[in-house]
Amino acid sequence: MAEIPTLVVRKPCFDLPTGCPQCLSAYIYLNFAKIPFQLNFHVNHPHSDKIPYFEIGDDYVLYDNENEGIIQCLRKNAGVVDLDSEVSSLPEWITIKAVITTWLHDALVYELWVGSKGSSAYSIYYSDLPWPIGKVLSSKKTRLVKLKHGITDDNAVAKKEEV
Repeated sequence: MAEIPTLVVRKPCFDLPTGCPQCLSAYIYLNFAKIPFQLNFHVNHPHSDKIPYFEIGDDYVLYDNENEGIIQCLRKNAGVVDLDSEVSSLPEWITIKAVITTWLHDALVYELWVGSKGSSAYSIYYSDLPWPIGKVLSSKKTRLVKLKHGITDDNAVAKKEEV
């Protein structure tokens, strides 16, 4: 009997199976592709950039930070259905995909790290780490997100409206 693949993600949040945008994308893709898998939570190193990852048996692991990410690897290497192929002929698909992968992703990241003052992100990524380490890593990530979005004390309100 074949072993059921496992998607390893960060902890749940917001009544979702995972609060991490990258993990949630992989989770949704696997569900839409109707791929049977079990969900497992990685609590030892929640800040790792290798999460999410997808384990197929004992010998095959797809990490999100390698080889274009889990979804691209599933499309190319593992022979899993490419959901884009079924709708890519629709003219609206390119626009919809661009909105989801850029604007919506940026809005989710903003809300997670800046909008909630990092409290949700802290609980997902760093709460299992010792307090000083978790706080330092959380502050560093919040600063990087603000830098990416060009957020300063002077333009914070305008950037919030924009996002």
